[in-house]
Amino acid sequence: MSMNVKKGDNVLVIAGKDKGSTGKVLEADPKNSKVRVEKVNIISKHKKARSAQDTGGIMKQEGALDVSNVQIICPECNKATRVGHVEVNGKKIRKCMKCGASLDVKADSKKAKKESKARKSRKTEDK
Repeated sequence: MSMNVKKGDNVLVIAGKDKGSTGKVLEADPKNSKVRVEKVNIISKHKKARSAQDTGGIMKQEGALDVSNVQIICPECNKATRVGHVEVNGKKIRKCMKCGASLDVKADSKKAKKESKARKSRKTEDK
């Protein structure tokens, strides 16, 4: 099953004890439909010392949230939104359902960097 949320997306928690908080997706698990969000759903793990040098203690870490409990925040309009899909140049990209902007900003920025490098190299070749 595919998910609309990817690693690196900014999301808003819409259900649960941390409802209303926002954060960046640290890890996405499409097999189990879970995501880990930065500074959200903090759990305590008790770690036992396994050797004399190893220190035990209580470790704080982010717990997994169900993907249905988060919504992507659009980088253009800064609102929590549903995700639509559209095909551009043979590639399927995610788009904001409120403003229509692309949610795949990483792919767009990589393309823009490649295009600008190509333009610079053409300019230097022409001179």
